[in-house]
Amino acid sequence: MSIINSLKNLKPVDILYIIFLQILTSLGFICFPGTATNISILIINFVAAILIIWLAKVSASNKFKIMGFIHDWYPVPGIFFIFKEVHYTIMAMGSKDWDSVLINLDRAIFSTDPTVWLFNYSSPIVTEILQIAYTSYYFIMLAVAISLYRKKEIEKFNFFAFTIVYGFILSYFGYLIFPGVGPRFTLHNFASLNSELPGLWLTSHLRDFINAGESIPKDVINPIIYAQRDIFPSGHTQMTLLTMYYAHHYKLSFRYIIDLLGVLLVIGTVYLRYHYVVDLIGGVIFAIITIGTAKKLILWWEKK
Repeated sequence: MSIINSLKNLKPVDILYIIFLQILTSLGFICFPGTATNISILIINFVAAILIIWLAKVSASNKFKIMGFIHDWYPVPGIFFIFKEVHYTIMAMGSKDWDSVLINLDRAIFSTDPTVWLFNYSSPIVTEILQIAYTSYYFIMLAVAISLYRKKEIEKFNFFAFTIVYGFILSYFGYLIFPGVGPRFTLHNFASLNSELPGLWLTSHLRDFINAGESIPKDVINPIIYAQRDIFPSGHTQMTLLTMYYAHHYKLSFRYIIDLLGVLLVIGTVYLRYHYVVDLIGGVIFAIITIGTAKKLILWWEKK
């Protein structure tokens, strides 16, 4: 009975985390059993699952409001934690990069490499604007979540949090199946990016920030070794479209600002050489799947 009660305290987003953690653990047992990475992931994921169950239980008791706040917002650092674990899983699996396939798909569609073609129209001001927009990806989702939370629209907040985490997890499955590093490594010289595609004031600093988030140390000799394989689908496209959709769905006052940043962000994914265009197409498809199935999963869990 205590186990059933503990499960009742879990929100759908909690279940998502726990299930995906167990999937990553299972992948470790299948693909690289007995390694230090596998053992570390097993221990970390077990502890993380227990902490989520405990946090849900304490939060449900309403004895400590701070625990309820932590329970509501842990998905923010939690999704970054899973992002890193997916990276280590892919590297330990030794999966082959799919960049050549993605490049050929782009060439089949456009008869050229879109990032190379866009370089003809590049300028420092355009680069600066698009780099700022691209970096806003990490904040526009938070803006929607914070807005709903401040209005105390907790049901909408919980659904949005679930949908965003669900979208991320779907994209992580894409990375596990189709790992790749992107055109800044394959079609261009990564070390020459700042000189070939310079901005004005913030671009180089924002690039360093993004590179650090993607496990690429600054000024290393061979950065492609460290880069995360997060190419297909374009998570930036998928999650930005989700954010734009729900900003309008909930009629948020700043939804048109998100639209502007979102459109520039999606353009920037190719212009700034992070993605192939086929990745963006994948991101659109994954966004549609996420929106179309998220509510059905919520209803299924509520019935259970």
